[in-house]
Amino acid sequence: MGLVADRSPEPVSSPRIVSLDALRGLTIVSMLIVNNPGGGGPVFAQLDHAPWNGWTFTDLVFPFFLWIAGLAMTISFAKRIHTGADRMALFLHTARRAATIFLIGLAINFTGRWRFSDLRIMGVLQRIGLCYLIAGAIYLAWPRLRPVLIAIVVLLAGYWLLMTTVPVPGFGPGVLTPEGNFARWIDGFVLTGHMWRVTKVWDPEGLVSSLPAIANTLFGVTCGFLLQSCASMRQKTAWMFTAGTALLLAGSFMNIWLPINKNLWTSSYSVFMAGMAYLVFAALYLIIDVAGVRAWSRPFVIYGSNAIAMFVLSDTMAITMIKMGWMRPVFRTVFANIGPPKVASLSFALAHALVMGLAAWGLWRKRWLIKI
Repeated sequence: MGLVADRSPEPVSSPRIVSLDALRGLTIVSMLIVNNPGGGGPVFAQLDHAPWNGWTFTDLVFPFFLWIAGLAMTISFAKRIHTGADRMALFLHTARRAATIFLIGLAINFTGRWRFSDLRIMGVLQRIGLCYLIAGAIYLAWPRLRPVLIAIVVLLAGYWLLMTTVPVPGFGPGVLTPEGNFARWIDGFVLTGHMWRVTKVWDPEGLVSSLPAIANTLFGVTCGFLLQSCASMRQKTAWMFTAGTALLLAGSFMNIWLPINKNLWTSSYSVFMAGMAYLVFAALYLIIDVAGVRAWSRPFVIYGSNAIAMFVLSDTMAITMIKMGWMRPVFRTVFANIGPPKVASLSFALAHALVMGLAAWGLWRKRWLIKI
């Protein structure tokens, strides 16, 4: 089983990768469920972020989005480069798209609060835009596997060194608590007054911790190189399972010295989640694209066909319900008596996901793809 990937991409002609669409949809559905518990009460542990170190199902969602973005970007750009597209023009397109995503995220943060004095600058979409821009620039500058791998190592090792060796005033080096870590110190200096309102002193989507998040996007790029290789589909599947297992083990090993932590987006977390993304995608690729068992994946393909639109619509709907005072009454009237509080919360989240699914189906049925 061989793979030659350290060269300019020459896309192999193949049908659309349905498993990628399905993975995007599965990630969207997961996001809708974990982001919308409804009542504000207790939820199942796996449907909430790990309090600090460690990980839950919820902690898979964001790095999966970044990994998918890297993979999809690679496939798209490689085809355009191969047909003679100008790389600078592609970079300008990438910059415009990244800026649009960033501004949409900023607008969501502004909605409902309507003031600039403490407007949160960063956020999920802002980090996606930033990672998309930098990963895209790296790929377009060096569209080969080796430079991308070097960039991943530099980002992860550099962040690890910053977090463990640079002394933070009042705490010293290597402190990984919410108050004393290097990322919080820098974000507090740069983003003062414009951070996550839950903490106000640190931001889980801050500037410094975006470095290893960029690495997650580049891990998706490496999978893009694999899919464009001349290996057979079964060989590609085997390579993906191998890469995923290796990254999972590497992340677990790194966890001994640098804990897996989503809030800090530690290097171990980045590597571990990249391994998870590889493994889940490999399983979907094997089932859907290699074995051809596709019918079951159609609902997820529909969810993922307008991913950004679903994110924005879901957040806007939740903000509107909260600001209008409807969220808790709807939850108490319709869902609170379904079962114990955790079951009621999950029921609300599933209902929200179903409503978003109907919206996604309406857009898909009309063939309306909202692109940025």
